[in-house]
Amino acid sequence: MTKKTYIQAITDALDIMLKEDPKTLIFGEDVGKNGGVFRTTQGLQEKYGEDRVFDTPLAESGIMGLAIGLGLTGWRPLPEIQFSGFTFEGVDSIAGQMARMRFRFNGKQTSPVTIRSPYGGGTHTAEMHSDNLENFFTGVPGLRVVMPSNPYDAKGLLISSIENNDPVLFLENLKLYRSMKADIPDEKYNVPLDKANVVQEGNDVTIVAYGAQVQEAQKAAEELAKDNISCEVIDLRTVSPIDTETIFNSIKKTHRVVVVQEAQKMAGVGANVVSEISEHVILSLDAPIARVAAPDSVYPFALAEEVWIPRKDEIVAKVRETVNY
Repeated sequence: MTKKTYIQAITDALDIMLKEDPKTLIFGEDVGKNGGVFRTTQGLQEKYGEDRVFDTPLAESGIMGLAIGLGLTGWRPLPEIQFSGFTFEGVDSIAGQMARMRFRFNGKQTSPVTIRSPYGGGTHTAEMHSDNLENFFTGVPGLRVVMPSNPYDAKGLLISSIENNDPVLFLENLKLYRSMKADIPDEKYNVPLDKANVVQEGNDVTIVAYGAQVQEAQKAAEELAKDNISCEVIDLRTVSPIDTETIFNSIKKTHRVVVVQEAQKMAGVGANVVSEISEHVILSLDAPIARVAAPDSVYPFALAEEVWIPRKDEIVAKVRETVNY
């Protein structure tokens, strides 16, 4: 076990998979000699050579097109999109081609591509660099969207994503990259896809979150515990498809739920969670479903993002409102 940051855990996973599978390839803007804009791939080109880890032109459409072709010819591509806001340039390749591959060929052909891309606020980046765009991709059939909230899950989920034979959009939170550490096994391990994690058990209310908001939910739960409000915190980990069973089982115990996301409220992951709860376990609830999310506006410039991103205090207030309903 070694204490590693979120970003070091991701690098570790990439290193392990490059070593284990000679068909894995990393490519993207500045991922080679420079090791990526955040140094996620630092040292990997030197270790595995320019044929396995290489730079591409500044053209996300080209990066995604290359990934499609490689995936169809026996390779396991691991392309990087430098910031998730740049995925717009590759949406046709992701949603129109990769995600449809298994359906199009009746299961005889797949697209084993894992697309890595950072996202999220709190680091004062430029426009189009911090947007939470998972809302755009969770409605794409055939595409998994994975969003780890901690170093341990980041490594295990990335390994599972790479070994999976269908396309995965693996979104890495910018703020978490170097802001948290955890003890990580040095060897290879897997964290299952499509399975939520009960981060902490509780009896009074369920808080469902993902990404960096899991940390905010845990902070809120710690504060609420001082007033004897027991919170069960669930980390979705995979936001498409969603593990509804874990959520439903929790609600049947707590009878209250608060759904939290950093992204804008409209048509988001949280909306899907709320819809599933309403359809299947509405009679288990003793209070209306509550939500905490960012405003339905364009992501703000850096100076305003601190008041735009949901924080612990908002979660605390919403939980109190729900418990006291």
